[in-house]
Amino acid sequence: MSQAGIAVTGLGVVSPHGQSPHAMFEALLRGESAIQPVFPELAKPALAATVAFDASPWFSKLQLAGVDRVSQLAVAAAESALDDAGLQGPWAENDGERVGIYVGCGMGGASALETAYRGGASGRVPPLTIPAFMPNAPASHIAMRRRVLGPVLTYSVACASSAIAIAEAAKAIESGEVDLAIAGGSEALIVPGVMLAWQAMQTLACAPPEEAATAVRPFAADRSGFALGEGAAFLVLESAQRAAARGARSYARLAGWGSSCDASHLTKPDAAGQARALRAALRKAGLSPEQVGYCNAHGTATRIGDPIECEALAQVWGNALGELRVSSTKALHGHLLGAAGALEAVITVLALHHHAVPPNMHVSEPDAACALNLVAPGDTAAPTLEAAVSSSFAFGGTNAALAFRRA
Repeated sequence: MSQAGIAVTGLGVVSPHGQSPHAMFEALLRGESAIQPVFPELAKPALAATVAFDASPWFSKLQLAGVDRVSQLAVAAAESALDDAGLQGPWAENDGERVGIYVGCGMGGASALETAYRGGASGRVPPLTIPAFMPNAPASHIAMRRRVLGPVLTYSVACASSAIAIAEAAKAIESGEVDLAIAGGSEALIVPGVMLAWQAMQTLACAPPEEAATAVRPFAADRSGFALGEGAAFLVLESAQRAAARGARSYARLAGWGSSCDASHLTKPDAAGQARALRAALRKAGLSPEQVGYCNAHGTATRIGDPIECEALAQVWGNALGELRVSSTKALHGHLLGAAGALEAVITVLALHHHAVPPNMHVSEPDAACALNLVAPGDTAAPTLEAAVSSSFAFGGTNAALAFRRA
């Protein structure tokens, strides 16, 4: 199989900007923020990007008793991606054995766990808490709906979870283990307990409720951190030959992927480690840095994280860094943690598909330590864009990079 042999034939999202990938992308191009105040009862102001979601088209009321929000979002996004790829209905047994599901999820069922800790409305722990909470539940629910009999795997490596899942899915297709993969991630952890834990880490953006929409400012001199987000995103991946044989539309090609570990600190990122993952993705894709026109950066808007990511990009791109257009869409949809890599991969694919790149919002003064060619609001056209990368760098030191080419 050629290096550019993995076709992206379906996209599905349940995002803070809605459930249509293309409408979501248009909202991002306009710079529309989904970040808003949440949990006014907390002592400290809390901000997040939440999803307006109705589970009734996907689950009955009886089923919902044991299905956490994280699985509900995953099923909806995966089903939408399969429909988008022109793949309806469950697979027959022989075909089902050749399909795999690869899901990234950082925490699992946060709502189920929160309810269990608080004792629920009845004052007792619901009996289905464990199957609702377990991090592999989203993948299992997708498999049961479509009778997927091949590998059904969950990856939990914090913020790199779903980017790693997508890379592992591509490897399985490339090696011939599966013919088709449903790859992505889901996260639904906007609950008071999780919010308090992140506030204690002092990594969340600080802003009063009335400034919530502009609180996340990646690469800005006055940045103060990220806002949590929730949602799910999935890609349907298959070999280019299989996609062509069935007449499927290809949004883009997943051409390369790379991963690495910092092996230095649990929460402090390392530029050399990030650079290793980026180089590996470009090498696999057969791309030189000069050929890549856009980077959807990890860009968490933390004081320590942004300059280190800029240093990693500089190590890889060198003198070509000024030609690389960069933005972090977390300023608009928040940080989806385990699902971040998948949502940002979908955005990167759509950037290639639509010849446009989303802006890096809310930067009135860039940090001098972040000397990047940030995409400015209103300057999003990218008619010559042929290749793009998406980066995900996680607590625990895992780094992941995905490289895409135009279809």
